[in-house]
Amino acid sequence: MTWLASAAHHRWLEAETDRLLGFGRAARVPAGGFGWLDEHGALEADRPTELWITCRMTYVFALGALLGRPGCGALADHGLAALAGRFRDTEHGGWFAAVGPDGPTEVDKGAYPHAFVILATASAAAAGRPGARALLDEALDVSLGHFWDEDAGMVVESWDRTFTTTEDYRGVNANMHTVEAYLAAADVTGDAAWLHRAARITERVVHELARGNAWRIPEHFDAEWRPLLEYNADAPAHPFRPYGATIGHWLEWARLALHVRAALQATGADVPAWMVEDAVGLFDAAVAQGWDVDGAPGFVYTVDWSGRPVVRERMHWVLCEALGAAAALFAVTGDGRFDVWYRTWWDYAAEHLIDLDGGSWWHELGTDNEVSRTVWAGKADLYHTVQATLIPRLPLAPVLAPGLARGLLA
Repeated sequence: MTWLASAAHHRWLEAETDRLLGFGRAARVPAGGFGWLDEHGALEADRPTELWITCRMTYVFALGALLGRPGCGALADHGLAALAGRFRDTEHGGWFAAVGPDGPTEVDKGAYPHAFVILATASAAAAGRPGARALLDEALDVSLGHFWDEDAGMVVESWDRTFTTTEDYRGVNANMHTVEAYLAAADVTGDAAWLHRAARITERVVHELARGNAWRIPEHFDAEWRPLLEYNADAPAHPFRPYGATIGHWLEWARLALHVRAALQATGADVPAWMVEDAVGLFDAAVAQGWDVDGAPGFVYTVDWSGRPVVRERMHWVLCEALGAAAALFAVTGDGRFDVWYRTWWDYAAEHLIDLDGGSWWHELGTDNEVSRTVWAGKADLYHTVQATLIPRLPLAPVLAPGLARGLLA
């Protein structure tokens, strides 16, 4: 009996989902949106309220509403109200990156947080929350009008407030989350154009950039999409733009490639063999170069271009993405080794990451698997952990919220 096919394990996952949702309720900011939680689950009220966190938490509570958890619908609505209100730039369009008591504190418009606006509003629309579909349509208009680069088949990184000047930098991280957002948009709107945009991004990153570079995905590029391999060499532990190759992203892209494949199959389209082959390649490379490579279990954060660890701290989100990738690959291939890794990583999470006393998961561990705060302090993010408890119980297409709305949860 595999864990991934076990009803008893699914009940454990359900209990963990509920434990996480209970922890996240404290993130509600009375003025609107969701804030950063500290290690004890208390709101850090002196921090600005950030768009990406607000959208991730709105997404999580939309999932909770679809799961029938009382109170989650109202919390999703609270997030939507912030997107319709204090985060929204009514003058120039789009959404501010961060807001405080006196208005916006960061006015640049980034593809990364705007992808989460799409994911949050699409998921809330799948949950039938009022006003969500109108916000989704607006977010898609902003994405298509300002971020999507048809010639490149990718999204640009960011703009100034007025959408006049774009950053010279291009990043794979924002494109990765745009794939996830576009998949949700395709499911909710029924417009397959969003799926095909997601597929274009995935092919370029996975089949071209990753496969052509021994699976070590270049993350940073100039405006012409030329790789900047030494980018942030002097700041290797950057939380969003670290130097080198990011192990967790190899796992995340492996899973996303399989979501795209399943979505294409659902439309009757032919799918190329590389989608499974490359997902396996990314997974195997992440395990070989990232897991237990320095004398202790856990995934290192980054490696250099020869595969040597650079930042060795263990991030909770990397472990979550490993769980999701293992579940997805088992679903597609039926290969029992993916279930073995899945069990191994849940055991690791139970021993080192899941905080039964303080709630949620520790976000970062050192090489000794004790709590560390080099890159991330506090417990701001439920997005990765909640997904890790749901992906094993849902088909690969449609994505999570539409899948829950259709009653597909195992």
